[in-house]
Amino acid sequence: MLDDLDKKLLDILIRDSRTSLKELAQQVGLSSPSVSERLRRLEDRGVIRAFTVEIDPQALGYTLQAIVRIRPLPGKLHIVQKLIEEIPEFGECDKVTGDDCFVARLFVRSIGDLDKLLDRIADKAETSTAIIKAQPIRRRPPPLDMPNI
Repeated sequence: MLDDLDKKLLDILIRDSRTSLKELAQQVGLSSPSVSERLRRLEDRGVIRAFTVEIDPQALGYTLQAIVRIRPLPGKLHIVQKLIEEIPEFGECDKVTGDDCFVARLFVRSIGDLDKLLDRIADKAETSTAIIKAQPIRRRPPPLDMPNI
């Protein structure tokens, strides 16, 4: 379980993963070595997987994003998964239950690029694609406190 200090540290880092140890220590009222030790323990426990940066795909010319549901043809599951892993425009992919095996987010510069990428798996899987119009909720971590449901 997380104590209140761990939750406060995580909340600060979620907002800005570049916050310095010194600044973290000041904000939570601990010494820098104590904060460093807490962060190390959170990493060791797997609570913190990485300190990362968020990149705006549009700033890199990827003006379109699509959600692609992918259903591999019989016997093609591993081949399709390998293809998805090798295509860098697939920004994320989940293996799911149900009719489709994968649900993926694809970053593309144009509809033509989308067609070319999907053509690479068309003989190995059926796809259903939805263009993303807006993202009302950006990717966020789960609540740090257990919700009262």
